[in-house]
Amino acid sequence: MPDWLGPARQCELLHACREWARPPAGLRTVRTPGGGVMTARQVCLGLHWYPYGYASTAVDGDGAPVKPMPDWLAALGREALAAAYGRVPDPEVVHDIALVNFYEGDSRMGMHRDAEERSGAPVVSLSLGDSCVFRFGNTASRGRPYRDVELRSGDLFVFGGSSRLAYHGVPKVLPGTGPQGLGLAGRLNITLRVGGLGPGLT
Repeated sequence: MPDWLGPARQCELLHACREWARPPAGLRTVRTPGGGVMTARQVCLGLHWYPYGYASTAVDGDGAPVKPMPDWLAALGREALAAAYGRVPDPEVVHDIALVNFYEGDSRMGMHRDAEERSGAPVVSLSLGDSCVFRFGNTASRGRPYRDVELRSGDLFVFGGSSRLAYHGVPKVLPGTGPQGLGLAGRLNITLRVGGLGPGLT
């Protein structure tokens, strides 16, 4: 849904992201078990994602307790689902996890699935700042078929149902394409998820 967030809401969300990025449990570089380093940096709310699970503390960062998921952000997620599907979401669909990824000009994200959650509820993705090429693929492999979509600041992208476990990634950010009035160099992507996770958080 193009331009789903208007300029004022984009500024409000950007301000919140900057606050969440501050330590403790702030913006961090993610390293994979194989020794790789993600070029997009990340901060988590509600639960802390790390490759490949969830924890209540920033286990691969400073070890601090993860910041809470704000009620207003969960409400925004429900509003997004209502807009995307044209109906009020089921009452039990309440986003309790947010991953905020910050992309600089040369950052990218390889093809992956959001598969650590136990809930099959749709994922809500919000974009701020520079545009990007968003590659949305299939559920069987990281390869073709896939579709490349340009996501711009304010765009909403929702995937659920049979596409909930589709592979997706960001092969390219388009520097300098964000709204001048926003005051953001780079791209922020906020993904809202329903964890469905118990005390073990696995």
